Amino acid sequence: MRAALLTGFRAPLEIAALAEPECPPDGVVLSILACGICRSDWHVWTGADPSPLPHVPGHEYCGVVEEVGPLVTGWRKGDRVIAPFILACGSCPACRAGQQTTCATQVLPGFNAPGAFAERIAVPHADTNLARLPEGLDPALAAAMGCRVTTAWHALTGRAALAPGEWLAVHGAGGVGLSALMLAKAIGAKVAMVDVVPEKLTYAERLGADATIDARAGDAAAAVREITGGGAHVAVEALGIEATTVAAIRSLRKLGRMVQIGMPAGDHLTMAIPMDAVYSGQLALYGTRGMPGWRYPSLFSLIEAQRLDLSPLIARRVGLSDASAELAAFDGPTAPGVAVITDFSA
Repeated sequence: MRAALLTGFRAPLEIAALAEPECPPDGVVLSILACGICRSDWHVWTGADPSPLPHVPGHEYCGVVEEVGPLVTGWRKGDRVIAPFILACGSCPACRAGQQTTCATQVLPGFNAPGAFAERIAVPHADTNLARLPEGLDPALAAAMGCRVTTAWHALTGRAALAPGEWLAVHGAGGVGLSALMLAKAIGAKVAMVDVVPEKLTYAERLGADATIDARAGDAAAAVREITGGGAHVAVEALGIEATTVAAIRSLRKLGRMVQIGMPAGDHLTMAIPMDAVYSGQLALYGTRGMPGWRYPSLFSLIEAQRLDLSPLIARRVGLSDASAELAAFDGPTAPGVAVITDFSA
């Protein structure tokens, strides 16, 4: 099969012919319909979140079932499916409690297992992790739900319990930040978007942001507090860096909730957090990472009930050979929207 192979950190991906993946007894093999290109893939590409080399990146994917293992009961050849990027075992105490994102033996395609920058992928624990794609859902959009949309959904509803009428401050207007914006508006919240790229802020306004703040112009946290009349009820950090994490905390009102969505890596593994603000504001700080597969129905229900159009997330549909350029672009400010691989022959 054709795949994009990482052979050296920060090196261009090599388009290579690899052996077909072997179907796990409790899993499936998918033909990939689409795969997003995410900042987390950039962390792998740079070596900040290193994987053994050579390695196939890619963790935001959807596909068609091509082969089914003998232990699988819920899926058959031809099913159109999606999976979270954290593939849980389904049987450990954490999984039985519904906390699959903390499974001790989790498989992470694109990180500790071969990913989806390829024509096909093996997915273990299929009955635990796969979800059926709604009829007519664009595969490119579904791929974005493998990480960015699902992570934002779980952060807002599974961790911070964002409520209608509350203010949400989103620090970072990339793919996960825009996902948080659109989902929060569907919930009925008001949203302030913070970034340093004017084009991204303009894009966020088009998607319904109630306020936009250019962090280059001054104290972004103070601006959020002024706009929201004392601070946001909920803030999310969507980049994984210290400056935006501190700003997210300081943008909250008393008893506010902050969710760390962005993955800290490299120089940002350890951050200087303003614990005075946490203490005096009696704030709640949450970490989040992915979404359990069983929560897909709640997300699909919101999209259907609100007739939520998430298609503005998709800015570029690219070929497999374009993945290197898209990863390198994360070194600087990126254009609005996300890139999705939809052509695995190019």
